[in-house]
Amino acid sequence: MKVSVLMKYGGVVTGDDINQLYMIWKPVCSGCRVNTKDNPNCFCALVPPPNGARKSGLWEKMSDFVESLGPDPNKDLRASADSPAGLTNLGATCYANGILQCLYMNKLFREGIFSAEPDVLRQQPVLDQLARLFAQLQASKLAFIDSSPFVKTLELDNGVQQDSHEFLTLLLSLLERCLSHSKVSKARTIVQDLFRGSVSHVTTCSQCGRDSEASSKTEDFYELELNVKGLKSLDESLDDYLTVEELHGDNQYFCESCNTRVDATRSIKLCTLPDVLNFQLKRCVFLPKTTTKKKITSAFSFPAQLDMRHRLSELSQFDLVYDLSAVLIHKGSGVNSGHYIAHIKDKNTGQWWEFDDELVTNLGNHPFGEEPSSSTIKSIVTDAIQSEVSIAESNGNKTHSQSSLMEIFSSCDAYMLMYHLKHAKNVSENGGIACGANHKEIEGIVATARDGTSLPSHLYDEIHNLNASYLDACQQYSHRKELELSRITDRRKEVRSVLAEASVPPLERPFYWISSDWLRQWADNIIPTSIDNTFIQCSHGKVPVSKVTSIKRLSAKAWDKLFSKYGGMPTLSHDDHCRDCLIHGAQTVVSADTYRGRRESLKPLARDILDGNCLDGKYFISRPWLLQWWKRKVLDAPSEADAGLTAAISCPHGLLMPEQAPGAKRVLIPETFWLFLYEDAISVKPDDPLGGPTLPLSSIECSQCINELSEAACLEDSLRLVKQKQRQNHEKLFQAKSMPLSVDCKYFLLPSSWILKWRNYISPTFKNPDKPETLDGVIDSLMCEKHSQLVERPPQLVFRRGAINQRESSAGLTIISENDWICFCEEWGGTVTKGISATIYHINDSDNFLTGSDDKMLICEDQLHTGDKVNNENGTGQILIKTCPEVCESCIGEKESCDLMHKLNYCNEDICVILVRGKEVPKSILEASKGLIETDRRVSKRSRKTKNGSSVSLKVSASTSLYQLKMMIWESFGVVKENQILHKGDRIIDNDDESATLADANIFAGDQIIVRDSEIHENRDIADELCSDKMDLQHTEEGFRGTLLTTNISSQVV
Repeated sequence: MKVSVLMKYGGVVTGDDINQLYMIWKPVCSGCRVNTKDNPNCFCALVPPPNGARKSGLWEKMSDFVESLGPDPNKDLRASADSPAGLTNLGATCYANGILQCLYMNKLFREGIFSAEPDVLRQQPVLDQLARLFAQLQASKLAFIDSSPFVKTLELDNGVQQDSHEFLTLLLSLLERCLSHSKVSKARTIVQDLFRGSVSHVTTCSQCGRDSEASSKTEDFYELELNVKGLKSLDESLDDYLTVEELHGDNQYFCESCNTRVDATRSIKLCTLPDVLNFQLKRCVFLPKTTTKKKITSAFSFPAQLDMRHRLSELSQFDLVYDLSAVLIHKGSGVNSGHYIAHIKDKNTGQWWEFDDELVTNLGNHPFGEEPSSSTIKSIVTDAIQSEVSIAESNGNKTHSQSSLMEIFSSCDAYMLMYHLKHAKNVSENGGIACGANHKEIEGIVATARDGTSLPSHLYDEIHNLNASYLDACQQYSHRKELELSRITDRRKEVRSVLAEASVPPLERPFYWISSDWLRQWADNIIPTSIDNTFIQCSHGKVPVSKVTSIKRLSAKAWDKLFSKYGGMPTLSHDDHCRDCLIHGAQTVVSADTYRGRRESLKPLARDILDGNCLDGKYFISRPWLLQWWKRKVLDAPSEADAGLTAAISCPHGLLMPEQAPGAKRVLIPETFWLFLYEDAISVKPDDPLGGPTLPLSSIECSQCINELSEAACLEDSLRLVKQKQRQNHEKLFQAKSMPLSVDCKYFLLPSSWILKWRNYISPTFKNPDKPETLDGVIDSLMCEKHSQLVERPPQLVFRRGAINQRESSAGLTIISENDWICFCEEWGGTVTKGISATIYHINDSDNFLTGSDDKMLICEDQLHTGDKVNNENGTGQILIKTCPEVCESCIGEKESCDLMHKLNYCNEDICVILVRGKEVPKSILEASKGLIETDRRVSKRSRKTKNGSSVSLKVSASTSLYQLKMMIWESFGVVKENQILHKGDRIIDNDDESATLADANIFAGDQIIVRDSEIHENRDIADELCSDKMDLQHTEEGFRGTLLTTNISSQVV
């Protein structure tokens, strides 16, 4: 807006003037980074570049649009019919997921579960949910299946990590009991037929060579537990499992045939082997020294094929060659933490798959992948090596060797190995083994899968309906996604098309005015509103020149497109510029210029008045107010600060405030200056422009206020004299100078807190200090109501440079002279006879008449500081304080007991822990640590930062154990708990019993603890320690207690 144009309000405003004022003359710009407000012909940056995007609205990334539609069900579809499905991890159920996948991928076991009758399934909820889970894994379209119904049926805690081996053992036993109710032989004995083998424990006498009677008995097993510690391969572990143990010495065996204790041998003999041979690798070992468990992470090798024929106690006439079919892997170094995954072979295709909860990955023809990634090599090392293995067989008197090429794998985390017998036979009607059973003979079996496994009809219908429902949801989502993306694409094309036609060349007509804000929202929003030009319309119904930065010139073609589609109001064409607002604006500009000129001309006068160089004053105003007026920046119009000229110099009675009053300084100003200031004030605050009355030169000061100020000044002067006299009467006590004490002299006792409050009150440097209480009330507070005796102990005494002095303390009592006490009674309303007197005595060691006295306090040598000496010229002796009234030991003891209980039962309080590097703790830190024994003492800022280490404040309670404190220190400083040496002062805190509480170790709130790093033990990650500790505390030896897995069960593990 140009002032030269606006000054024409008295004349005619031409079209050129309109073009200048509304900036119509500006050229159409292009390529601006932002939309220019002062150019109505600029439509730049309303939309991003062709490949650009914004954080929200119409122009955000398409991927963000798709994400706003919600989760895409198509992503959860199975990749293909040949790809297995995963299982959801409900928190810590990976141990169950791995076992369930191993069981599902066993075709014979799956067929056995499916062959159970519907009536049996209804009676056995666990079996029913397992069948449904297997059915979904086989025929569902989903890439992963929700395992929560099965987990809830078993009543498992999905937030607690469990052992997968224990889970498999208990689950097979539970399934064996559930399937025993089935009348279908294939289902009834499927667990025993696939997983059960037998062993015998043979004990042989070394003298007679006979076996024990128990040796002929066999025991069933469902997996073999093999040692891993110190062993490198599966062959070595099997040799260790079947090794012969010598029994001699205290372990001798009692032979019934020899009728005496004799040397013997004991061993395990494999009698029969199952079709599915499970090896549990015992990677978890117990450490007796630390009473903790540790995982063995050494490499362990196992073959792709395993010949078990020569391992049997009696040579089998059949080949017993097993193929590796599954490897259960435990990742992580902690026993009670980590993660389980399963690598399982699809027997139908020969492909290996990795089952990591929901994620299923094809590994190719090797159990650890064709080319393992570097991240996998860290936990799993795969070595495919060709080795020649000699297998010796005994056939009568002939012994021959057979050589074969064998593939060996190695893993540091393999936890369980599953081997399937080659050419495994199917279960026959009588529970034996037969090949090629016809599944269609079983009633209700339909829908044969690609691997030959069929679903029961009721499960097939259920899965078919679920798949149809899910595919329908996928189609609906895809359709909605297509519609939304199409709508967004069309809107973007529309916006770009309209903006391409929006610009109008300068000075060309016709055109329409449109709100910049609405145009920006229309270009940004997916669903725009109707046109709204009300913001840019003045009260005359036209476009004022003041809105020139908020409007755009839109071509008639672009306006017609927008108006026909969105409607709205008002329509503002090129002729709708407001001349009335233009003239008013010109008047406002002229008025503002006039006001600024007048105010600038009066500022020198204001400066002269403030300097005292103006002598023709007629009206009083506040001097501080005028100073602020002079300093303020000159504006176009008055502001609220220009009101209240006399508010500070007007008294409550409506008269002139005495100038001696605080903030009542005033000056006289000329009448012309007064009229200007009054005019500004009344324009800002018409109701109360001055903030007080008009005060002309003839105004007199308020007599009532003068009297009040005089009285206040007299009181202040009187109080000043009183304080000065007290400083003189108690000069040494006020200056806190040490007062030497004499034997057999009478003194008085006052609370140290009252003395400190009194010093602050009479000090000339303190502003508005608190007034001390009267002495009679203070003395009464020191007496117990029950015995009317003293409930505070006298202060401790020290001996320095041949004189007796009291030890300085901000708490307790302070000794004052008799003269100070008498003066205090006169000054602070005390009764001389009510005072607590104290007399200091010196006695020899031979005098024992004071023994047992409760009203005396002995000061012994063990109470003295280093360098203090006893003031006794005649030899050895003791100093004591005798008080009147006497010290009430019973009440003090009760109070100290309460304080001690409070001290021992603190909760969620701070202690300061300092880490010190080096072998010795610096003396300065030791001294600071000693000084923090008092619980009510605040930790200074200086102690928070030390030159020799770092410090941290920890929240602890009296019941916090030393072990928990060490774990917090470990987490704060990275020092393992075994390396932590804790100090409190120069005392080393005993670390042997980590279960001891902080109260037991005399660590209290506000204490300073020093931690020194011994650097003896190696550093390790705190995560496993914390996780293991949490598991041990919350689930010690709980296992599967409280679940259906432990109902009436007996161990079947050998």
